[in-house]
Amino acid sequence: MSAAVTADPRDVSACQACGACCAHSSAWPRFSLETDDELARIPAALIAADLSGMRCDGNRCSALAGKIGAAVTCRAYAVRPIVCRDCLPGDDACQMARAGAGMSPWTAAA
Repeated sequence: MSAAVTADPRDVSACQACGACCAHSSAWPRFSLETDDELARIPAALIAADLSGMRCDGNRCSALAGKIGAAVTCRAYAVRPIVCRDCLPGDDACQMARAGAGMSPWTAAA
C-alpha cells in the first residue's frame, strides 16, 4: 500500500485522482432523495434498468471514466445523485472504498 494521500477536502482534484467510491459496490450509487426533476437530468444511459440508481458495470458506476487511483472523471458530475454528492474525501464511505480498492487511507491537509 502506498503512503496516505493528503489533500484539502474541498479540492475536487483529490477525488479526480482516486475514484474508489465510484467503483466500490454496484449497490451503492442508489437513488434515495432525488426529485423527479433531478432524476430527469441524469442521462438515461447511465441509469440502471430497474431505475433504482446509476447503471454499473460490475461494481463500477458507468458514469466513471478513467483509471481508479490515477485519473478519473464523472460523466454525470453536475447531475450526480445525492449519495455521490454526500461522499466526501476522507469520510467513512471514502475510507471504506479506498481500502476495498487496496489504496492507502485519505488524510486531510493540515
